[in-house]
Amino acid sequence: MSTRFSLNPTKIAHYEAAGWKAYYERAWLKLLSLIVSLCQEQFRIPFPISLLAAYYIVRASATWVPVDHDLRIVQDYYTRFYRLARRYSGLRFDPIEAGRLETQYNIDHRRLVGNPDKSDFILTMTRLHAALFGLTTEQARPSAELRVLANNTVDLITSGASTNIPADWQLLEDYLRRCYQSIADQFPT
Repeated sequence: MSTRFSLNPTKIAHYEAAGWKAYYERAWLKLLSLIVSLCQEQFRIPFPISLLAAYYIVRASATWVPVDHDLRIVQDYYTRFYRLARRYSGLRFDPIEAGRLETQYNIDHRRLVGNPDKSDFILTMTRLHAALFGLTTEQARPSAELRVLANNTVDLITSGASTNIPADWQLLEDYLRRCYQSIADQFPT
């Protein structure tokens, strides 16, 4: 674990939740702006390089949208992003592995929408958080479980099953805040 790395769970959750909303609304420029802020906050990527990092995330996201997408292109954009994230965050992870796990996260999320058994999804998120933040799988599992709850909530919203969309967006943000707090708690102060 890097001792200089730190997270602000509230800010990160806000940018990420708003980014998810922009993604599902296909508001790509808004998503780009939010991801720039997220890159700066979460991985300390400075401006203007945060524009490039955000571009990679938005391109990966937009490439992923069609069902007949090219996984190699999606993963390549994630890997490019994670190269920048590693350079500025002080974290020590393999960008190729992080890109692969981020792509697998997309696969698992899409494949398991509506399926009550999210164990594969939780395993992928556990591996991603462990890899990114230098945690053991035991340390990363609580954040992964909360992240999957956030994904379940976005699925409720986007499927039209939500009976209170604003409250569910707030719940999603709370799950993300708790997810990142779980990670932040693993780093010495």
